Amino acid sequence: MDSFKISEKNLKIVEKQMGRKMNNKIEVASYCKYGYPVTIKNYPIINKKPFPTMYWLTCPYLNDEISKLESKNYIEKIQEKIDENSEMLNELKSAHEKEIKQRLEIIEKEIEKLPEPMQKTLKEKGIGGISDFKYIKCLHLHYASYLSGNENPIGKEVDKLLEKRYCDNCICCDFEKQGMV
Repeated sequence: MDSFKISEKNLKIVEKQMGRKMNNKIEVASYCKYGYPVTIKNYPIINKKPFPTMYWLTCPYLNDEISKLESKNYIEKIQEKIDENSEMLNELKSAHEKEIKQRLEIIEKEIEKLPEPMQKTLKEKGIGGISDFKYIKCLHLHYASYLSGNENPIGKEVDKLLEKRYCDNCICCDFEKQGMV
């Protein structure tokens, strides 16, 4: 789909943030207060294979902060909240369904041309390729979804846990200052 566009500068920044070349169609889904990419939106098909992870968190600072939360067992703690709260569980299921809908809207002209197993994956897998919508796989996925404008209850919980959404010593600013982008 032609709507997936990213400037050369943002592509270089995302590649520095991710530590690798991006070989898929992407666009920036959200920016930090410094104007650098925080999340990207991925095209649902890469190298003729389904890629159900719509949103990726690219910000090195936020990735580190969320990894710290995961190391403190916040996946389990938030999972307990979901298990005990039917409203939150319904919000989570709705977030998965909305991302599936967004994914299918992107590839609406291509979906029927794909092999049946690929169609099934793209039509049924939720955020980050999750099959069972009541379980959390990773906080990064849900936070990327949330920052990209989706009503994701896990992302919302993560947002509450973070002391701040941005770094004080911007790594991405350093990329630019050092002429890396």
